[in-house]
Amino acid sequence: MSEGPAPLSRLTAELSQLPGIGRRTAQRLAFHILRSDESDARSLAQAIVEVKEKVGLCEVCFNLAEGPRCRICEDSSRDEALICVVEEPADVIPIERTHEYRGLYHVLGGALSPIDGIDAEDLRIAELRRRVEKGGITEVILATNPTTTGEATASHIADLIREQTSVTRLAAGLPVGADLEHADEVTLGRAMSGRASI
Repeated sequence: MSEGPAPLSRLTAELSQLPGIGRRTAQRLAFHILRSDESDARSLAQAIVEVKEKVGLCEVCFNLAEGPRCRICEDSSRDEALICVVEEPADVIPIERTHEYRGLYHVLGGALSPIDGIDAEDLRIAELRRRVEKGGITEVILATNPTTTGEATASHIADLIREQTSVTRLAAGLPVGADLEHADEVTLGRAMSGRASI
């Protein structure tokens, strides 16, 4: 069975390397791009080239930046005494959408996972310690993912910096609208231990 013209096969192969995109989805996307106006296809190609050329990491917090510092680190209205620690730049976006947090961030670049060969030296933990040791930080909020690796990372960081500043962890528990009967024991246990007065 023919795979079609070589350029279409190459595009399908490249698209299938994207996370969450299987061969069939890659093929559908390739055909969609082929059917699109040439200007739309060029615009997509240019956006991909532009993001690779212009977007890097902030020199302070390691969030995505179009220049030496990200827009959050450059914002003088942010509370510089608060640092929220996340695993990846993508984790900053949902926190920012809440409009509840006005401090700065620190992006680790992953989570501790010795089984995968990711140790503390592979993450930006030393850079976080340097930021805290400079002084002026009143609280570090650990917002790593509520997974085994995220919890291990949060615990490791807390042990390193709790003598210099207050360390907190994002509350975990039941999502709004969830039924108790469908909650697993770990989630329900966290919700119980993290309960707050009303």
